[in-house]
Amino acid sequence: MAMSKISLRKCNGILSISSYSYSSSSYSRSSKVKGRVVLNFEKLKCLDDAVALFRQMVTMKPLPSVVDFSKLFKTMISMKHYSTVVSLFRQMRNLGIPINGFILSSVINSYCLMHRADFGFSVLPIYLKNGIPFNNVKDAVELFKKLVREDICEPNEIMYATVMNGLSKRGHTQKTLGLLRLMEQGNTQPNIYIYNIVIDSLCKDGNLDAAINILNEMKQKDIYPDILGQWEKVKTLFSEMVNLNMYPNVRTFNILTDGLCKEGKVEDAEEVMKHMVEKGVEPNVITYNVIMDGYCLRGQLDRARRIFDILIDKGIEPDIISYNILINGYCKKKKVDEAIQLFGEISQKGSKPDIVTYNTILRGLFGVGRIGVANQLFVEMVSTGPVPDLPIYHTLLDGYFQYGLVEEAMSLFNKLERKTENIDIISCNIIINGLCKNGELDKAHAIFQKLSSIGLLPDVRIYTTMITGFCLEGLLDEAKDMLRKMEGNNYLPNNVTYNVIVRGYLRCRKINEMVNFMMEMTGRGFSFDATTAELLVNAISENPCVIDMLPELHAEIKK
Repeated sequence: MAMSKISLRKCNGILSISSYSYSSSSYSRSSKVKGRVVLNFEKLKCLDDAVALFRQMVTMKPLPSVVDFSKLFKTMISMKHYSTVVSLFRQMRNLGIPINGFILSSVINSYCLMHRADFGFSVLPIYLKNGIPFNNVKDAVELFKKLVREDICEPNEIMYATVMNGLSKRGHTQKTLGLLRLMEQGNTQPNIYIYNIVIDSLCKDGNLDAAINILNEMKQKDIYPDILGQWEKVKTLFSEMVNLNMYPNVRTFNILTDGLCKEGKVEDAEEVMKHMVEKGVEPNVITYNVIMDGYCLRGQLDRARRIFDILIDKGIEPDIISYNILINGYCKKKKVDEAIQLFGEISQKGSKPDIVTYNTILRGLFGVGRIGVANQLFVEMVSTGPVPDLPIYHTLLDGYFQYGLVEEAMSLFNKLERKTENIDIISCNIIINGLCKNGELDKAHAIFQKLSSIGLLPDVRIYTTMITGFCLEGLLDEAKDMLRKMEGNNYLPNNVTYNVIVRGYLRCRKINEMVNFMMEMTGRGFSFDATTAELLVNAISENPCVIDMLPELHAEIKK
């Protein structure tokens, strides 16, 4: 009986089978030898024959060996039916039929012969996912790099992660690291999962220095590993190295202690430093600074001071960073007298306070209301210290407005305005915010209006500041107009902006208008902050009818 024709269709350039049938004549391409089916690939003359044999093979019990499927694919490639090889491979995958490296190579080859190397690239992760070893790992990685560098395709995070994870599990640490570097050069940037794969691989390889360097890179990019994750692996590896009397250099120790301190594990960092000393690796000033900073971040100033004193007892000269860390710690705890005493010691030790030192002390003084001393310090700085920079002026302006010293703030601002390099958008935002909070809305608006004339463009923060000012005065129409002007200038309001304007309407008990903005903000993925929620609760407690005007909340209560 003759075989019926197979219906083929094209989908995205790939030929696939839409229907088929075959009869007993298809067995002419196979025979039985002692109960075993022997497939005869030499009798395949056309595509119909090959597809019919494939359909026969997938229904056999037991299935033919993976070698037989490989031979069929080889025959089809020799017939130049590349798209059908791809289609049948997909069917094998859907049916759960085992595959091997030769079949995957045939599929990659078919994609390349169809001039779709980018699709061939997508087959690489299947090797790794199914535990099929590459015949030549180096060639596979080079293919990966070639496709990326020649811009044949741009893999996403999942593609990178799958290939790198497979390489890592097979001990190819350097190739995994190489793909990380390749990824960093492209448009797809590594995420925490990618970095975790690399760090895990380096730790398994015993390469502590490289693992810590990667962690340091992550920190510089504001990508932080979880506390119980990669730092634990590094710490474990360090412990293993200690047991084997293997020690990294002081730079690596410093990166490790810094990472532990940033994760809040300052005691562990101190333990690492003790190991250094015991094994003759002397901590340097950076080591002590890192641990001091760790304790200051936790507010443990006594411990930070103890580390500072140990540093001096060891005969190591504290640098300006050492002083700045401790001064900042004291100022944050409002222990300004201790900070000033330490500030005085800097000159006595033959060093000089830098711009950071002055700014830290000034913020500390304003923080406790010692305006006169802050002014004296600023005068001293202008005469003998470093040249004041923008952050210094920001601190002064903010401090003056904090205590209602509007005239002093405006006098300083007017002096700065004469030299436009001393003014930036942050300075203007401080001025506008300070004027609004001190009841000088008209002056604030006037400065906002002239921003463009001094070469500055308003940003989302400064628009939000003006909206806040209008809301504080109950000028809700003006606040709404400013919001729409902001959008018209392509500055989209953020969560802070919406919360400010919603609070304005809540305070004025304009619930209908508030609901409109609430719907708008939730539609954009924003939500109430704690202050807005508290105002809403107060409004509902004063007038329970308010809840009927909030559709979503009302629906929840009715449930």
